[in-house]
Amino acid sequence: MMVSEYSTIKFPVADKLKRRPNILWICTDQQRWDTISSLGNECIRTPNIDRLANEGVAFLKAFCQSPICTPSRSSFLTGMYPSSVHGCGNGNDRWAEAAPLVTKTLADSGYRCGLVGKLHLAGCHGRIEPRPEDDGYSVFHWSHSHKDMWPKGHSYAEWVKEKKGALGEMYQEKGYMEPELHQTKFCADKAIEFMEKNAGHPWLMSVNIFDPHVPFDPPQSYLDKYDPESVPDPLFRESDLAAQKKLAGVDFQVVASDPESFQAKKKIAAYYAMIEQIDDHVGRMLDCLNRSGQREDTIVIFTSDHGEMLGDHGLITKGCRFYEGLVHVPLIISWPSVISQGIRKRSLVELTDIAPTLLDYAGIEKGERMIGRSLRRLLESEVDAHRKFVRCEYYRALSLLAPGRENWEGSYATMIRTDRYKLVVYHGHESGELFDLEKDPGEFVNLWSDPDCNEIRFDLMKAMLDQSAFAVDLGSEMTCVF
Repeated sequence: MMVSEYSTIKFPVADKLKRRPNILWICTDQQRWDTISSLGNECIRTPNIDRLANEGVAFLKAFCQSPICTPSRSSFLTGMYPSSVHGCGNGNDRWAEAAPLVTKTLADSGYRCGLVGKLHLAGCHGRIEPRPEDDGYSVFHWSHSHKDMWPKGHSYAEWVKEKKGALGEMYQEKGYMEPELHQTKFCADKAIEFMEKNAGHPWLMSVNIFDPHVPFDPPQSYLDKYDPESVPDPLFRESDLAAQKKLAGVDFQVVASDPESFQAKKKIAAYYAMIEQIDDHVGRMLDCLNRSGQREDTIVIFTSDHGEMLGDHGLITKGCRFYEGLVHVPLIISWPSVISQGIRKRSLVELTDIAPTLLDYAGIEKGERMIGRSLRRLLESEVDAHRKFVRCEYYRALSLLAPGRENWEGSYATMIRTDRYKLVVYHGHESGELFDLEKDPGEFVNLWSDPDCNEIRFDLMKAMLDQSAFAVDLGSEMTCVF
């Protein structure tokens, strides 16, 4: 089995459209791919995300380029891999300015760009995140999370204060924020304000909601809608504990244990409740577009930066692993007047493909260094072929700014995934992972040491090495060592 990527094929930039679309880009934080009702989850209620999927194309095999926030965001905002733009870790001191953000390119072409919620291209543990030198955003409502740990410059806390509340006190009292003062509502309110104000001029609005990120703290009124006994069980077998023990030297935020020990099903119920709240505000933003007459002129994107383990294989939260729950993410793109509607695509796609897609529809040539490729052909036709594989990387990604990590070394790993196989190399370790996803979709049977799979492993490793080489920016003054 020889695996090769379309490394030498160049697709032409499409002709300019008669009008340039507005762009509403909704990105949740830590949302798995299998959390949307119309795409197969019968336990969750997401009528508005379902509406969006029915008005556009849902990609059923979309993958992030890192299972950690900053490197993933650095990737989809540039169309390049995290290591190529030196955005490898959550604790980056600053954005390395190694490539322009797609918002900067769009702003230079006349778009008005706004952001509400997270940016997270640099560390913000105990400090306001330093912005890039020019990120293209003329409106910037920064809110990294629901926490009250920034004395100034936290737009969400200021918004709560304007409404006669005190973020820290209110959250500490109940352990959650009520719906009317929730960070998710704040994000939607600011997005609606921006969209109404800029009607009639090409705009991009990045809505970067903190949920459904840990600590799984939805308002009680949403939590009451989900019975933990009714949600799916995590993907877990006793053999997972031994498998994770072999990877004990590889970064993860927790040590693997039986999901019952950390009440995984309660966490799943809370996670679903957070997503239902997000869905309500997706509906509000879509209603705004319809009410203001902008829906037919607006591309809407719904995605997430990475997933969440939710008890699968005995793990919760995230780290240096590449199981489907962590790297497989939702991706829906809708523009009713141009893009096909109600379509489900099984093409392998990366989040690096978002930036070149937006530039394509805006009539702008993508940068030569962009590894991502436009999804326009998939969005407007029956074409389903796009990539032979997707790639994901983890290069010392957990925050260096967190206390106790001053001398921390960190792990390095790379994943490559075809339609059938997934290979994970933990660099510097003897152990790796190889899964046959056709026979073993739950990723329980590791074929890494199976002699019958030597040829498959060799071909995948070669493809991984080739793609790493193609992604390197040889002209950069900085070098990302891995």
